[in-house]
Amino acid sequence: MSANPKKAVLYRIVSDDHICPFGIKSKDLLERKGFEIEDHHFTSRAETEAFMKEQGVETTPQTFIDGDRIGGFDELADYFDEETGKQTGTTYQPVIAVFATTFLMALAASWAVAGTLAPVTALVWFVGLNMCMLAILKLRDLFSFTNQFITYDLVGMRWVRYAYIYPFAEALAGIGMIAGVLSPLFGAIAFVIGSISAVSVIKAVYIDKRELKCACVGGGSNVPLGAISLTENLMMVVMGALMVVGLV
Repeated sequence: MSANPKKAVLYRIVSDDHICPFGIKSKDLLERKGFEIEDHHFTSRAETEAFMKEQGVETTPQTFIDGDRIGGFDELADYFDEETGKQTGTTYQPVIAVFATTFLMALAASWAVAGTLAPVTALVWFVGLNMCMLAILKLRDLFSFTNQFITYDLVGMRWVRYAYIYPFAEALAGIGMIAGVLSPLFGAIAFVIGSISAVSVIKAVYIDKRELKCACVGGGSNVPLGAISLTENLMMVVMGALMVVGLV
């Protein structure tokens, strides 16, 4: 360390009830930038409010460098020209995360069972695992999912109960694909719900030209309704049809 290290003063909440995550991130960023930190902890709400009133700020943490107040974590990241990692606007990140993870899981399961990469088996498991994971994301907040889903699904907007049934049907069909049992039944479920969703996406996005958020990863997501959603639906349709006719 140099004889005159860079110094920063950080004020953050560290109490028995709450440890501010942005305070931890501010401290980590300052350390990565080589700063010696004078770390002040607020252990009560009264201390925090007194500090905010004195400084004329509405949030903590607050960082000071060379006597100048930089601000909270977002302002500190801007100061160092760093990305915060916060998601803003539309993003495909949740869908990419699901597709990539389930693809690798399918390959791993295929290798574990067969001792080799069996392409057809891995593909079936990929679609099945993908459906199951997406169903889980929907089921964790079924109310929010249905609110988003019924704005574009052709059946859901006419029969709301279908929106509540859909994630369970998706999970059931996915589990059936993975298990490899009752293929005509589970394939038919995947084919029907996938077909309805595919037609709904085509109408909403490509015919009506509506800009909507996709409910595929659960309600409240910022994933745009469009090509990715349609691809997911078409995978269900194709795999369901193959299962019904006994080709997988």
